[in-house]
Order: sequence, then C-alpha cells, then structure tokens
Amino acid sequence: SPGFLFRPTRVQIDVTSVSAARQTEPPPAPAADSRDELRLVAEYRRGDRAAAEALVERTYRRIFAALFRLAGGDEDLAAELTQETYRRAWQALPRFEGRSSVSTWLYRIAYTTFLNHVRRPRPVALAEGDPPQTAAPDPTPEERAAASAAERRLRRAVLGLAEDLRFTVTARYWGERPVREIAAAEGVTPVAIRKRLKKALRLLAEALGEEAP
Repeated sequence: SPGFLFRPTRVQIDVTSVSAARQTEPPPAPAADSRDELRLVAEYRRGDRAAAEALVERTYRRIFAALFRLAGGDEDLAAELTQETYRRAWQALPRFEGRSSVSTWLYRIAYTTFLNHVRRPRPVALAEGDPPQTAAPDPTPEERAAASAAERRLRRAVLGLAEDLRFTVTARYWGERPVREIAAAEGVTPVAIRKRLKKALRLLAEALGEEAP
C-alpha cells in the first residue's frame, strides 16, 4: 500500500448553523471529476503508483476537511484519521465496485474511521479548541469564542442524530457529496436522501433553537 503522508493546509469551513448549511449547499461535483477518479483507480490497480498519488492529491483536502469537522477542530487528529482513511482505502480497493464515485466511497471510509476512533474503549479525548482561522479579516477574540461555541454545539447536535441521518447530513455538507452519490452509496433513491436531509435539518434546528426549515 502506498505510504503517503500529506500534511494538510489550513482549512476553514464557514458552516456553523443549520441555516448557514442550507444557504451554502455545495454544488454537485462535475461528472468529469468522477470519471478521472475512476481512471486513476483503474491505473493504480494496474500497478501505477503515480495514479495513487494523483488520487490522493485530488481528494485529500475534501476528506481532511470533513474529518476536521467530525473531530471537532482537532487538526492533528483529523490528519491522523485521514492517513488511516487512505490506508484502509488501499486495502479495500480490490472490493470497490464503482457503485458510487471514488470520492463518496472514500468519504464512507473516512466516516467509519472516525466512528471507530470515538468508539474505542478508551478513546483519545477530542480537542475542543478553536478551528483554524483565515488570515483576513482577523476575527476579534469575542467573535472567535462565539464561532467556536457555535461549532461545538452544531457538532454535538450532528453526532446526536440517528446513524442514517448523521451519515447523510455529514456526507452532504461536510463531505460535500452530491445527493445522487450518497443515494448510490446507501442503496436508496435520491428522494429518500432528500427526505433524510430535510428531517436531519429539522432535528438540528430544534436542537440548536433555530427556526426549523
């Protein structure tokens, strides 16, 4: 298995509430991107290590960003879990059937890797510090504290959802996966995924005291 270790760049994700999530729904990935990822997988299966490196470079930032959110802003833990995600992906690659895109398949592995981490008998405590900040404009200490508190509240609410809703909402908003891709990975229809999202956003709004969608 390739032994890649990419140190992530600083990632800033602005979604700190349900209303913000609804307003910043990620656009669907271009079909060409999915085809390129499948091509890289095929080349790696034929023994081309450069294809594996290219696949990591194309997908790392998105996988790391999702794990960064799941891990509560712990950058080191997110990097560790991302590395473990790719290790598991190389092991599972012979079983990849192409039912969903490579990126969605990787997100499922990343999500499972995170759950395995927090379900350990003696898990490492997740950091509750402020997420990395962008350079300009610099937020005030009060703004950083408010954003950090909102981020923690949202994360607790998301992790408190039922398994199917939790995977669906994190895959859509934190993993930036298209609805049709999540549906393919889950073996359900896009309509079912949209119903899950609507229910999840309603429950999150209730938990956060916001106006329900």
